[in-house]
Amino acid sequence: MNKLSMKNRIKAELTSYNGKMGVYIDDFKGNKVEINADEEFETASAIKTFILIDLFQQVHDGTKSLDDKLIYTEENEIDGSGVLESLDFGVEMSAKNFATLMIIVSDNVATNIMIDYLGIEHINDTIKKWGFDNTVLHNKIDFEKYSKLGTSTPRDYGKAFSMLHDKTLISPEACEQMLEIFKMQHYNSMLAGDFPQYYLSGDDSLAGEDEQISVASKSGSMDACRNDGGLVITPCGEYVIVLFNKEFYDPLYYAGHDATRYGARVSRLVLDQYLALQGRLG
Repeated sequence: MNKLSMKNRIKAELTSYNGKMGVYIDDFKGNKVEINADEEFETASAIKTFILIDLFQQVHDGTKSLDDKLIYTEENEIDGSGVLESLDFGVEMSAKNFATLMIIVSDNVATNIMIDYLGIEHINDTIKKWGFDNTVLHNKIDFEKYSKLGTSTPRDYGKAFSMLHDKTLISPEACEQMLEIFKMQHYNSMLAGDFPQYYLSGDDSLAGEDEQISVASKSGSMDACRNDGGLVITPCGEYVIVLFNKEFYDPLYYAGHDATRYGARVSRLVLDQYLALQGRLG
């Protein structure tokens, strides 16, 4: 057994972690890391990735349009992440704009509007159509009625971003449009929290130069879980990384949560290996 393999180095990194982490990593060159990859996790807002996929599926099928006008009404009021809950009822935007808010600031109101627009049954049919066999959207977001939002596995989530990378999900054009939305996602402290700031987007970064590193991802957090996953884009190429967490003792949500800290350490370990080997994990 290679004690210094990427899988064993990640396990060593997690020795003192008080929760359970599911890991799925693929460098698209034949090297994968899988730890609890087929175990079921609550998704929290990570399920919004699959809602976006169904939107683009229905647009591709001709039954919906990104330009359809949707309205924020009282029936979809919900607290939590996002900005729409702070606005007055009657806000009207395109389906694409609501979907973009659902992803980039994880807007819960926008999510419920999208679920009503697309239909839970159709969303789940699309999930199954593309082979995400262990993923389900259970309900709209309603913290008083429901204890869970969605369930998935690290492998399913990694497969979704792998297909986006390969341009094999719905259509190449749909994949490109979805990736552009995921690249604008604001909450990636688990995937990129320990990355060198010098290489990330910012006023003093190397924006536009070859050295820049970016992330196309969607995270999700609830009392029972802390998740993140997506593509890391580097000058050496791209890789998919998924880090799902559960069974930790601390349900509070804050930046320094153990799941976020250990996830960021694992993600940095993977980045360093990938760059050191110039685009490979092994």
